[in-house]
Amino acid sequence: MDVSAKQPGLIVAPLTPFTAELTVDEGALERQIDYIVDDCRATMVVAAGVETQEYTYLSFEQRKALIRRTIECVGGRIPVMVGISHPSFKTAVELAHEAERLGAAAVQLLAPLRPFAGPPTQGDLIAYFEAIGRETKLPITLYLNPGPGADVSIPDTIALAKLPNVQLIKESSRDLARVSRLIVEIDRAGHARYFTTMQMLLATLQLGGSGATMPPPGSEIARHVIDAFLAKDYERAADIQLQFALFPSKWMHRGLAPAMKAAMGLIGIPAGEPYPPYAPLSRDEMTALAATLRTTVLAPRFKVTAAA
Repeated sequence: MDVSAKQPGLIVAPLTPFTAELTVDEGALERQIDYIVDDCRATMVVAAGVETQEYTYLSFEQRKALIRRTIECVGGRIPVMVGISHPSFKTAVELAHEAERLGAAAVQLLAPLRPFAGPPTQGDLIAYFEAIGRETKLPITLYLNPGPGADVSIPDTIALAKLPNVQLIKESSRDLARVSRLIVEIDRAGHARYFTTMQMLLATLQLGGSGATMPPPGSEIARHVIDAFLAKDYERAADIQLQFALFPSKWMHRGLAPAMKAAMGLIGIPAGEPYPPYAPLSRDEMTALAATLRTTVLAPRFKVTAAA
Protein backbone atom coordinates (compact mmCIF):
# COMPACT_ATOMS: atom_id res chain seq x y z
CA MET A 1 0.00 0.00 0.00
CA ASP A 2 1.43 3.33 -1.08
CA VAL A 3 0.54 5.67 1.79
CA SER A 4 0.29 8.54 -0.69
CA ALA A 5 -2.07 6.73 -3.11
CA LYS A 6 -5.74 7.66 -3.26
CA GLN A 7 -7.21 4.22 -3.98
CA PRO A 8 -9.59 3.35 -1.09
CA GLY A 9 -7.73 1.44 1.57
CA LEU A 10 -8.83 -1.46 3.75
CA ILE A 11 -6.49 -1.77 6.73
CA VAL A 12 -7.14 -4.92 8.77
CA ALA A 13 -6.12 -5.72 12.34
CA PRO A 14 -5.94 -9.52 12.88
CA LEU A 15 -7.46 -10.74 16.12
CA THR A 16 -4.97 -12.41 18.45
CA PRO A 17 -5.80 -16.10 19.03
CA PHE A 18 -4.62 -17.49 22.36
CA THR A 19 -3.93 -21.08 23.36
CA ALA A 20 -5.15 -22.62 26.63
CA GLU A 21 -1.78 -21.57 28.07
CA LEU A 22 -2.44 -17.96 26.96
CA THR A 23 0.33 -17.91 24.39
CA VAL A 24 -0.34 -16.79 20.82
CA ASP A 25 -1.77 -19.61 18.70
CA GLU A 26 0.50 -19.18 15.70
CA GLY A 27 -1.35 -21.67 13.50
CA ALA A 28 -4.67 -19.92 14.02
CA LEU A 29 -3.00 -16.56 13.41
CA GLU A 30 -1.57 -17.77 10.10
CA ARG A 31 -4.95 -19.10 8.91
CA GLN A 32 -6.61 -15.83 9.83
CA ILE A 33 -4.01 -13.76 8.00
CA ASP A 34 -4.45 -15.90 4.88
CA TYR A 35 -8.18 -15.10 5.06
CA ILE A 36 -7.45 -11.38 5.49
CA VAL A 37 -5.05 -11.29 2.54
CA ASP A 38 -6.80 -13.68 0.15
CA ASP A 39 -10.51 -13.27 0.89
CA CYS A 40 -10.78 -9.79 2.40
CA ARG A 41 -8.12 -8.47 0.01
CA ALA A 42 -6.78 -6.08 2.62
CA THR A 43 -4.46 -3.36 1.41
CA MET A 44 -2.50 -3.39 4.68
CA VAL A 45 -2.32 -5.44 7.89
CA VAL A 46 -1.84 -3.96 11.36
CA ALA A 47 0.45 -5.90 13.70
CA ALA A 48 -0.29 -5.49 17.43
CA GLY A 49 -1.63 -1.99 16.93
CA VAL A 50 -5.19 -1.68 18.26
CA GLU A 51 -6.75 -2.72 21.57
CA THR A 52 -9.12 -5.21 19.89
CA GLN A 53 -5.98 -7.24 19.14
CA GLU A 54 -5.53 -7.69 22.92
CA TYR A 55 -1.78 -7.04 22.60
CA THR A 56 -1.83 -5.08 25.87
CA TYR A 57 -2.05 -8.40 27.77
CA LEU A 58 1.30 -9.49 26.36
CA SER A 59 4.72 -8.86 27.82
CA PHE A 60 7.01 -6.58 25.83
CA GLU A 61 8.90 -9.56 24.41
CA GLN A 62 5.65 -11.35 23.57
CA ARG A 63 4.41 -8.21 21.82
CA LYS A 64 7.55 -8.09 19.68
CA ALA A 65 7.13 -11.80 18.91
CA LEU A 66 3.53 -11.19 17.78
CA ILE A 67 4.71 -8.39 15.50
CA ARG A 68 7.43 -10.60 14.05
CA ARG A 69 5.07 -13.56 13.52
CA THR A 70 2.43 -11.37 11.89
CA ILE A 71 4.97 -10.06 9.38
CA GLU A 72 6.17 -13.61 8.72
CA CYS A 73 2.61 -14.83 8.09
CA VAL A 74 1.89 -11.98 5.69
CA GLY A 75 5.03 -12.98 3.86
CA GLY A 76 5.39 -9.82 1.81
CA ARG A 77 2.05 -10.25 0.06
CA ILE A 78 0.82 -6.86 1.31
CA PRO A 79 2.39 -4.16 3.51
CA VAL A 80 2.32 -4.40 7.31
CA MET A 81 1.92 -1.49 9.72
CA VAL A 82 3.32 -2.09 13.20
CA GLY A 83 1.74 -0.76 16.38
CA ILE A 84 4.33 1.03 18.51
CA SER A 85 2.03 2.77 21.02
CA HIS A 86 3.56 3.26 24.46
CA PRO A 87 3.52 6.11 27.01
CA SER A 88 7.32 6.26 26.83
CA PHE A 89 8.56 7.65 23.54
CA LYS A 90 11.78 5.70 24.10
CA THR A 91 9.90 2.40 24.11
CA ALA A 92 7.85 3.48 21.09
CA VAL A 93 11.11 4.27 19.28
CA GLU A 94 12.50 0.83 20.18
CA LEU A 95 9.42 -0.77 18.61
CA ALA A 96 9.75 1.51 15.57
CA HIS A 97 13.33 0.35 15.07
CA GLU A 98 12.16 -3.26 15.35
CA ALA A 99 9.49 -2.52 12.73
CA GLU A 100 12.14 -1.10 10.41
CA ARG A 101 14.35 -4.15 10.91
CA LEU A 102 11.46 -6.48 10.06
CA GLY A 103 10.54 -4.60 6.89
CA ALA A 104 7.33 -2.88 8.00
CA ALA A 105 5.81 -0.23 5.74
CA ALA A 106 4.59 2.11 8.51
CA VAL A 107 4.03 2.40 12.25
CA GLN A 108 0.88 3.23 14.18
CA LEU A 109 1.00 5.38 17.30
CA LEU A 110 -1.78 6.13 19.77
CA ALA A 111 -2.12 9.78 20.76
CA PRO A 112 -0.93 9.39 24.37
CA LEU A 113 -2.47 10.35 27.66
CA ARG A 114 -0.28 12.31 30.05
CA PRO A 115 1.02 9.94 32.78
CA PHE A 116 0.76 12.71 35.37
CA ALA A 117 -2.95 13.33 34.60
CA GLY A 118 -4.77 16.01 32.70
CA PRO A 119 -5.36 16.13 28.94
CA PRO A 120 -2.26 16.65 26.80
CA THR A 121 -1.84 20.06 25.24
CA GLN A 122 -1.22 20.53 21.54
CA GLY A 123 2.39 21.22 22.45
CA ASP A 124 2.60 17.92 24.38
CA LEU A 125 1.23 15.95 21.44
CA ILE A 126 3.44 17.61 18.85
CA ALA A 127 6.54 17.14 21.01
CA TYR A 128 5.74 13.44 21.47
CA PHE A 129 5.20 12.75 17.76
CA GLU A 130 8.20 14.85 16.75
CA ALA A 131 10.43 12.99 19.21
CA ILE A 132 9.47 9.67 17.63
CA GLY A 133 9.50 11.05 14.09
CA ARG A 134 13.12 12.09 14.49
CA GLU A 135 14.07 8.49 15.30
CA THR A 136 12.31 6.56 12.53
CA LYS A 137 12.18 6.82 8.77
CA LEU A 138 8.82 5.02 8.62
CA PRO A 139 5.55 6.90 8.00
CA ILE A 140 3.53 7.35 11.19
CA THR A 141 -0.18 6.66 11.52
CA LEU A 142 -1.78 8.89 14.16
CA TYR A 143 -4.17 6.59 16.03
CA LEU A 144 -7.11 8.40 17.65
CA ASN A 145 -8.97 6.36 20.27
CA PRO A 146 -10.11 8.23 23.39
CA GLY A 147 -9.94 6.04 26.47
CA PRO A 148 -6.74 4.11 25.96
CA GLY A 149 -5.42 7.28 24.32
CA ALA A 150 -6.06 10.99 24.47
CA ASP A 151 -9.25 12.68 23.28
CA VAL A 152 -7.65 14.86 20.61
CA SER A 153 -9.54 17.96 19.50
CA ILE A 154 -10.16 18.80 15.85
CA PRO A 155 -7.59 21.66 15.84
CA ASP A 156 -4.97 19.46 17.52
CA THR A 157 -5.65 16.61 15.06
CA ILE A 158 -5.13 18.98 12.13
CA ALA A 159 -1.90 20.26 13.68
CA LEU A 160 -0.58 16.71 14.10
CA ALA A 161 -1.59 15.80 10.52
CA LYS A 162 0.66 18.59 9.25
CA LEU A 163 3.79 16.99 10.77
CA PRO A 164 5.94 15.54 7.97
CA ASN A 165 6.12 12.02 9.42
CA VAL A 166 2.37 11.74 10.11
CA GLN A 167 1.04 10.43 6.83
CA LEU A 168 -2.05 8.48 7.92
CA ILE A 169 -4.79 9.03 10.51
CA LYS A 170 -6.87 6.29 12.14
CA GLU A 171 -10.08 7.85 13.52
CA SER A 172 -12.10 5.72 15.95
CA SER A 173 -15.09 8.00 16.46
CA ARG A 174 -18.39 7.57 14.65
CA ASP A 175 -19.03 11.32 14.75
CA LEU A 176 -20.02 12.41 11.23
CA ALA A 177 -19.52 16.09 11.98
CA ARG A 178 -15.95 15.44 13.16
CA VAL A 179 -15.18 12.96 10.38
CA SER A 180 -16.48 15.15 7.56
CA ARG A 181 -14.55 18.19 8.76
CA LEU A 182 -11.31 16.27 9.18
CA ILE A 183 -11.66 14.66 5.75
CA VAL A 184 -11.86 18.15 4.27
CA GLU A 185 -9.09 19.69 6.39
CA ILE A 186 -6.71 16.73 6.37
CA ASP A 187 -7.28 14.23 3.54
CA ARG A 188 -8.68 16.50 0.83
CA ALA A 189 -6.20 19.20 1.85
CA GLY A 190 -3.33 16.79 1.17
CA HIS A 191 -1.85 16.58 4.67
CA ALA A 192 -2.45 12.88 5.42
CA ARG A 193 -4.68 9.97 4.46
CA TYR A 194 -7.69 9.72 6.77
CA PHE A 195 -9.18 6.33 7.74
CA THR A 196 -12.25 5.70 9.86
CA THR A 197 -14.25 2.69 11.08
CA MET A 198 -16.51 0.05 9.57
CA GLN A 199 -19.67 1.97 10.50
CA MET A 200 -18.34 5.08 8.74
CA LEU A 201 -16.80 3.37 5.73
CA LEU A 202 -19.19 4.32 2.91
CA ALA A 203 -19.67 7.87 4.20
CA THR A 204 -15.89 8.21 4.39
CA LEU A 205 -15.45 7.09 0.78
CA GLN A 206 -18.23 9.34 -0.47
CA LEU A 207 -16.74 12.37 1.28
CA GLY A 208 -13.27 11.77 -0.13
CA GLY A 209 -11.60 9.99 2.77
CA SER A 210 -9.17 7.12 2.30
CA GLY A 211 -10.97 4.10 3.77
CA ALA A 212 -11.21 2.35 7.12
CA THR A 213 -9.41 0.14 9.61
CA MET A 214 -11.14 -2.82 11.28
CA PRO A 215 -10.74 -6.42 12.44
CA PRO A 216 -12.08 -9.45 10.59
CA PRO A 217 -14.64 -10.58 9.63
CA GLY A 218 -15.96 -7.02 9.32
CA SER A 219 -13.19 -6.60 6.78
CA GLU A 220 -14.85 -9.04 4.37
CA ILE A 221 -18.07 -7.01 4.45
CA ALA A 222 -16.01 -3.86 3.97
CA ARG A 223 -14.31 -5.33 0.91
CA HIS A 224 -17.73 -5.74 -0.74
CA VAL A 225 -18.61 -2.13 0.12
CA ILE A 226 -15.37 -0.87 -1.42
CA ASP A 227 -15.73 -3.01 -4.53
CA ALA A 228 -19.29 -1.77 -5.12
CA PHE A 229 -18.23 1.83 -4.55
CA LEU A 230 -15.37 1.54 -7.04
CA ALA A 231 -17.76 -0.01 -9.56
CA LYS A 232 -20.05 3.02 -9.03
CA ASP A 233 -22.83 0.68 -7.90
CA TYR A 234 -23.77 3.01 -5.08
CA GLU A 235 -27.09 1.31 -4.32
CA ARG A 236 -25.33 -2.00 -3.69
CA ALA A 237 -22.63 -0.24 -1.67
CA ALA A 238 -25.32 1.28 0.56
CA ASP A 239 -27.13 -2.06 0.94
CA ILE A 240 -23.94 -3.77 2.07
CA GLN A 241 -22.94 -0.87 4.32
CA LEU A 242 -26.25 -1.33 6.15
CA GLN A 243 -25.04 -4.77 7.25
CA PHE A 244 -22.87 -2.89 9.75
CA ALA A 245 -26.04 -1.42 11.28
CA LEU A 246 -26.59 -4.67 13.19
CA PHE A 247 -23.18 -6.34 13.14
CA PRO A 248 -21.28 -5.87 15.35
CA SER A 249 -23.41 -3.10 16.92
CA LYS A 250 -25.90 -5.42 18.66
CA TRP A 251 -23.04 -7.13 20.50
CA MET A 252 -20.78 -4.17 21.18
CA HIS A 253 -21.82 -4.11 24.85
CA ARG A 254 -19.83 -7.37 25.12
CA GLY A 255 -16.76 -5.75 23.62
CA LEU A 256 -15.50 -5.67 20.05
CA ALA A 257 -12.90 -8.42 20.52
CA PRO A 258 -15.37 -10.99 21.97
CA ALA A 259 -17.96 -10.17 19.29
CA MET A 260 -15.50 -10.45 16.40
CA LYS A 261 -13.85 -13.58 17.76
CA ALA A 262 -17.29 -15.17 18.05
CA ALA A 263 -18.08 -14.20 14.46
CA MET A 264 -14.81 -15.66 13.21
CA GLY A 265 -15.62 -18.96 14.87
CA LEU A 266 -19.07 -19.00 13.28
CA ILE A 267 -17.68 -18.56 9.76
CA GLY A 268 -15.15 -21.35 10.27
CA ILE A 269 -11.94 -19.38 10.88
CA PRO A 270 -11.50 -19.69 14.66
CA ALA A 271 -9.64 -16.88 16.39
CA GLY A 272 -9.92 -18.23 19.92
CA GLU A 273 -11.67 -16.71 22.91
CA PRO A 274 -11.17 -13.37 24.68
CA TYR A 275 -8.23 -13.13 27.04
CA PRO A 276 -9.47 -14.07 30.53
CA PRO A 277 -11.17 -13.19 32.75
CA TYR A 278 -13.38 -11.77 29.98
CA ALA A 279 -16.01 -14.26 28.86
CA PRO A 280 -16.93 -15.30 25.32
CA LEU A 281 -20.46 -14.85 24.02
CA SER A 282 -23.08 -17.17 25.51
CA ARG A 283 -24.80 -19.91 23.50
CA ASP A 284 -27.90 -17.73 23.05
CA GLU A 285 -25.76 -14.79 21.94
CA MET A 286 -23.94 -17.01 19.46
CA THR A 287 -27.24 -18.22 18.03
CA ALA A 288 -28.47 -14.66 17.57
CA LEU A 289 -25.14 -13.59 16.06
CA ALA A 290 -25.21 -16.49 13.60
CA ALA A 291 -28.72 -15.53 12.49
CA THR A 292 -27.57 -11.99 11.81
CA LEU A 293 -24.41 -13.05 9.95
CA ARG A 294 -26.53 -15.25 7.68
CA THR A 295 -28.19 -12.06 6.40
CA THR A 296 -24.83 -10.57 5.35
CA VAL A 297 -22.32 -11.23 2.60
CA LEU A 298 -20.75 -13.73 5.03
CA ALA A 299 -23.70 -16.10 4.54
CA PRO A 300 -21.96 -18.39 1.99
CA ARG A 301 -19.33 -19.26 4.59
CA PHE A 302 -21.96 -21.05 6.65
CA LYS A 303 -22.34 -23.60 3.82
CA VAL A 304 -18.79 -24.83 4.36
CA THR A 305 -18.77 -24.99 8.14
CA ALA A 306 -20.92 -26.71 10.73
CA ALA A 307 -20.13 -24.02 13.25
CA ALA A 308 -23.68 -22.66 13.26
